[in-house]
Amino acid sequence: MNYDPIKYSLGKVFNAAPWLRKLFYAMLNVLLLRTWHIRKQFKLWAKTAPADARLLDAGAGYGQYVYYMSKFSKSWKITGVDLKQEQIDDCSRFFTRIGKGQQVQFVAGDLTKFIASEAQDFILCVDVMEHIEEDETVFRNFRQSLKSGGTLLISTPSDKGGSDVHHHSDESFVGEHVRDGYNIDDISTKLKNAGFRQVSAYYSYGTPGNIAWKLSMKYPILMLNCSKLFFILLPFYYCVVFPWCLLLNYFDTKMTHERGTGLIVTAIV
Repeated sequence: MNYDPIKYSLGKVFNAAPWLRKLFYAMLNVLLLRTWHIRKQFKLWAKTAPADARLLDAGAGYGQYVYYMSKFSKSWKITGVDLKQEQIDDCSRFFTRIGKGQQVQFVAGDLTKFIASEAQDFILCVDVMEHIEEDETVFRNFRQSLKSGGTLLISTPSDKGGSDVHHHSDESFVGEHVRDGYNIDDISTKLKNAGFRQVSAYYSYGTPGNIAWKLSMKYPILMLNCSKLFFILLPFYYCVVFPWCLLLNYFDTKMTHERGTGLIVTAIV
């Protein structure tokens, strides 16, 4: 299954006006469980963040996390990096239109080669590493881009059913993935080898989160890949499943999971 055609179609719909783009961000924040975990960890970091902090979103995509982080402090400088120039141009236009052009910038870059020109206090990397074969190179680049004491926050699928792969014979639900998921020990070792001195990780998308993901993401995407006509039915579908997804996402963030299909990893230089 390829996400890119669906993402392109959604982008065309929600780029019609800034308020629609903000509505889209709000929808992603509520529906995507990973954003619940990312916001939880980011708020902890923000409590002691420098007043003039520099932040990097490595693999910015639609720019929803840049928008979220920009609301914490107007004095923070935030850079979004993405491989696709069209994403960079799109995000740059939107953030200029909403008056955040001085605080936020977007640049095109390949994370296997990109090192920030100015040392960063915080790097966010959400659902990117599963797309990159040369992950250890990227981790070293992150280390070189961070100040001493800087923090890296990663969200990525785990090897406990990430990418909807539960058996050796299963294919990844997302066609763009180069790996199905990380083992906690594996990613921790790679980060420490890259120069991070403190690494912690925990499972997300436990039983409640996995159910929520299927209801909020997997089934709708399967329907949209069958026919774009399902865009018409989506509002009615979400009216039914939305309350259940909220409840399941809440429980996933409050529980400790022995295993889960996602990983939340924090690494400090």
